[in-house]
Amino acid sequence: MKDDLITDLQQETKILSASINRLTQTGRAAAQADHDYRVALAQKILILRADGMQATLMSDVCRGDKEIAKLRLERDISQTIYQANLEVINACKLKIRIMDSQLSREWGRPENS
Repeated sequence: MKDDLITDLQQETKILSASINRLTQTGRAAAQADHDYRVALAQKILILRADGMQATLMSDVCRGDKEIAKLRLERDISQTIYQANLEVINACKLKIRIMDSQLSREWGRPENS
């Protein structure tokens, strides 16, 4: 039982480490996607403003543009992946704490109890 817990704890620690590494990558991807979306949106707004479009319509027209909508979708997906990765990290940390508590209880007991 102790060996199984130790093995599970080591495996969960590896998963946590890999998830933290992925968080860096997914965080950068989310930031880049947000950047790309905002830049494209601002450029589209400037084009529409130069063409004389009413300010009240610009936001809806810009967000309805296929390219802008695609960039927003990519931004939202990358942010969702980032958030999901955070949840994996939190779940791993919780599992590690639970297994650590189990190990502490087992190692703290006398062998013949």
